[in-house]
Amino acid sequence: VLTRGRMAALLELGAGFHPDLSGRENVYLNASILGLSREEIDERFDDIVEFSGIREFIDTAVKFYSSGMYVRLAFSVAVHTDPDILLVDEVLAVGDEAFQRRCMDRIARFREEGCTIILVTHSAQQVAELCDRGIVMSHGAVVFDGPTEPAIGVLRDVLEGRYREDAVSPPLLVRGVEVRGPGGMPARELASGEPFTVRLRLRADQQVRSWAAGFSINTTDGHMVFASNTQLIEYLPPPVQGETHLDLEVRDIRLGRGQYHIHANAVTSDPVGDHGVAHAATFFVTTDVPTLGSAYGRVVVRGTP
Repeated sequence: VLTRGRMAALLELGAGFHPDLSGRENVYLNASILGLSREEIDERFDDIVEFSGIREFIDTAVKFYSSGMYVRLAFSVAVHTDPDILLVDEVLAVGDEAFQRRCMDRIARFREEGCTIILVTHSAQQVAELCDRGIVMSHGAVVFDGPTEPAIGVLRDVLEGRYREDAVSPPLLVRGVEVRGPGGMPARELASGEPFTVRLRLRADQQVRSWAAGFSINTTDGHMVFASNTQLIEYLPPPVQGETHLDLEVRDIRLGRGQYHIHANAVTSDPVGDHGVAHAATFFVTTDVPTLGSAYGRVVVRGTP
């Protein structure tokens, strides 16, 4: 394998860490393995620790770290080496919600700066956000290599046992889902109660005269919080062929703080077919209102204003 430029890899939790050394000592050890000089590490040490969020444990032996603390420190070291090539293997699934978002933002910035990123993941959402080329492997063989959108479709078919090389595609495919904020721009974080739009990106390889589409909003443990579709809102979509999109605006819904997934589907009656995509998009909701469930409303004692 021929490489050009500085390469950083996150292939295994704690790879390059010595369990008996402290977090501080492992920062210097791991960063030197990744190609930084002592002077460069000195300059970046505070930024590395700040990004990891484990400053109070930096002088503790890493054998006492949780898996989340391991990956926080390992990821922080790797991204502060200013790599030209970044290899990331599944480790973004570890850590709390805020740290995962920070990691995704940092990787997105690397991409904008021209860094080559190789991401190994089962998360279609991460692929959609970060990649412009997808390679799908099944049982050690490459079954797809091409643009991201069709790669995600093949990945879901493989994971759900539907993939067949000779399979016939449904008349109308859900090619992707975007969550857009009040200003109409793609958004990963929303304030509870503000309107937002769910954009379904669809493709019909033949003319589809009669169809419906919709989505559901689900918690991370799989509970449906809200769902709607074009039939429920009494909207009759026009015939479609080729690439198109459907914007469904969501108003007056107050979700509790946390992460949510959107499932989407399209159903056709002329010709007959259906296609659904689970975890098609992910977004986060912020609110200062304390809640016990996934949604909230105003509750008062009767007789009070």
